Amino acid sequence: MNARGFTLLEILIAMAIFTLIGLASTGLLTTVIDSNALSEERFEKLQQLQRAMITIERDIQQAVPRAVRHNGEKQEIVMTGGMREDSDAGFIGFVRSGWDNPQMMLPRSTMQPVAYRLNEGKLERNYSNYVDNVIGFEPKTRVMLENVTDFKVEFIANEATRTRSMDDDELNWSESYTGAALPRAVAIEIVSEDFGRIRREFVISGATL
Repeated sequence: MNARGFTLLEILIAMAIFTLIGLASTGLLTTVIDSNALSEERFEKLQQLQRAMITIERDIQQAVPRAVRHNGEKQEIVMTGGMREDSDAGFIGFVRSGWDNPQMMLPRSTMQPVAYRLNEGKLERNYSNYVDNVIGFEPKTRVMLENVTDFKVEFIANEATRTRSMDDDELNWSESYTGAALPRAVAIEIVSEDFGRIRREFVISGATL
């Protein structure tokens, strides 16, 4: 019985089929890898957003009526916010408590001055180890969020009234605040290229709106 091999045309056709299968498999694998990389990047940004919002919430809800010395001089202002020259958008600065110092082992208190500002598309948290620092001290900076296009802070002062009646849920929000007492509430609004507009409202010192 005569053995019959493959013709050149059959071999070429088989090679073409295997090449197409290989190209399709490579394209699918590349798509899966790219999709996985995008998912990991998105998840990392989401984690950064969650950490930032948790930190902001903790700081604002632990705000205390403690004034900070400015250039060594005593002042009465305990919270300030609005537009500032050192911020590309909104700004807020105050002192917060609850900074862990077990058994007071570290040479500092449990209070910490903090401030939030927008700088070149980055939401920054400025802080220092001491409430009253020496003249010329530069605060430390931690980037909380990137790709931020706008940062807005609003306040309801202690003497705020409702815009229509006491039964109306609409309240007077102010875009700036400077006071010797803490406001009733603070709202933070962040516009992010990755997540759009995010707004959180916080009641201060247990005040009821």
